[in-house]
Amino acid sequence: MTKFSISGSSALHPSKKLKRKITKREISKSILVEVAWEVCNQMGGIYTVIRSKIPSMVEYWGEHYCLLGPYVHSNVSAEFEPISHSRSPIGRAVEKMREMGYEVHYGHWLVSGRPQTVLFNPFNVYDKLGEIKYELWEHHDISTPGGDEMLDQTIAFGHQVEVFLQLLTEEANSKKVVGHFHEWMAGIPIPQIRRKSIPVSTVFTTHATLLGRYLAMNDPLFYEYLPFYDWQKEATHFNIEPMVKIERAAAHGSHVFTTVSELTANECEHLLGRKPDEILPNGLNIERFEALHEFQNLHLEYKERIHQAVMGHFFQSYSFDLNNTLYFFTSGRFEYKNKGYDLTLEALARLNWWLKQDKSPVTIVMFIITKRPFHSINPMVLHSKAIMEEVRQCCDEIQHQVGEKLFYAAAASLDHRLPNLSEFVDDYMRLRLRRTLQSWKSDSLPPIVTHNLVNDAEDEVLNFLRNANLINYPDDRVKFIYHPDFISPTNPLFGMEYHQFVRGCHMGIFPSYYEPWGYTPLECIASGVPSVTSDLSGFGDYALKSMKDPEENGISVTKRRHGNFDKSANELATFLYNYVQLNRRERIAFRNQVESNSVLFDWQYLASHYDKAHKRAIVADL
Repeated sequence: MTKFSISGSSALHPSKKLKRKITKREISKSILVEVAWEVCNQMGGIYTVIRSKIPSMVEYWGEHYCLLGPYVHSNVSAEFEPISHSRSPIGRAVEKMREMGYEVHYGHWLVSGRPQTVLFNPFNVYDKLGEIKYELWEHHDISTPGGDEMLDQTIAFGHQVEVFLQLLTEEANSKKVVGHFHEWMAGIPIPQIRRKSIPVSTVFTTHATLLGRYLAMNDPLFYEYLPFYDWQKEATHFNIEPMVKIERAAAHGSHVFTTVSELTANECEHLLGRKPDEILPNGLNIERFEALHEFQNLHLEYKERIHQAVMGHFFQSYSFDLNNTLYFFTSGRFEYKNKGYDLTLEALARLNWWLKQDKSPVTIVMFIITKRPFHSINPMVLHSKAIMEEVRQCCDEIQHQVGEKLFYAAAASLDHRLPNLSEFVDDYMRLRLRRTLQSWKSDSLPPIVTHNLVNDAEDEVLNFLRNANLINYPDDRVKFIYHPDFISPTNPLFGMEYHQFVRGCHMGIFPSYYEPWGYTPLECIASGVPSVTSDLSGFGDYALKSMKDPEENGISVTKRRHGNFDKSANELATFLYNYVQLNRRERIAFRNQVESNSVLFDWQYLASHYDKAHKRAIVADL
């Protein structure tokens, strides 16, 4: 079994910053436009990529940098500040589009860096959708049938981006326009730009091939069969042929083709038919997570709030020592196999058995945070939390009552003995507390899921837990809270931000089977929380290649590349078992080490990889 060391060192020096690849002179003669469906539109991981990278991009590119995105929901106005007038090339292109009848919003995205942002309303051009689709079919053999609202919106958005870039090149005053497009939803303009010879140098980044995601979910031998798939046959089988053809057209039509990891580069070569020119590992704006000497205090503060949720969930049935309890979690999109939920649950089942055999005093509460269809929060869960709050209120009032009387009695007493504190509690408060506790305590087991799911009988997580008999028995050392909704301050069970929840936990577990990059373990590292990833995750693969000993720096990389599920589950269970053996002082030292190495994944360090792609685009022959 692997033993932890608290003195590991990275192969990269944390204070080292890679030199930027583009000169200020080159920037002064260029305009960089990044296009993504997730600009001002939070949907998934690409939103985090774009948003976290902005401060680094604005710092370097200044007014020569702009973002393009869709205006598709009413909440946009909360994070978007319009600019009334601008004579910059971008502002003039916006005015021209408005004169042509397009609905275009120009302003600043209200995030760190406040970048220039242009948003297009796709519904504004739905009357032209037939004509736009015909051009895609006629010139690029991309047939896009009706009835798919997402596809229609992205096609309409792509047309508006194409028009804007054409106008921008006319207003750019001989500046080189570079368009960086993220994923197939934004890549639709690329084939049209090339066909019409619009003078825009294009970069296309696929963060995960659409076909690869589908295949990995459905084929247990995905990596072994990767070189042999017939992409068109498989795309037709999964009914995603239009999107896959758009993705391939963008990959082949771009001047510079990129992806986020070596793993996905191999996937692109086989499924998209082009090897990426550059690898763009994703980072975070670590400054946003930095708490300096406060991060241990924040861990204690947020752990105390998790304690409250755990007490409300478990203590009506039985109690355990919260000072000897560790909080593990996994989170993300619900893809049972791709996200490694299957491996995580199997490893925790083994860990539970080992700890029971050891008669370990440690309790682990495992949170599974994802998004699943549900009818409502389980009324018993809400009731238990509400009654626990009443217990707390009773205790607070008794504490206040006893405190006042104790002070008076101590000051007036002629001897030095502690008075009988129970005498200071009046009969009403005794009765109130007793009745509240009687109405709260229950003989039933704490539920393993907090919500009433729409497909309870078919849910893979619940089926595993029930089949493995991991249903929160008192003697289980690993207990489960399956929470099929994302954590937010308005959540009645937690009432905190997701990043606060992460800081309050002890370990994040994400041993993905298919994960082109993987932000969840990276967010853990930025918060000083050790995490588990896998060598089939882009982040895990990058950590193995860039750090001398990732595990000593809080990143355990589970080996999944060769497909032995049993061996991988045992390796993960062993890592978790060894972590459980650490005492509190060792865990604090470990968190210190994790937090100090998080700077290795800051955009100030990793943005230089994007620079290389943009440099290629600037010098590309149009």
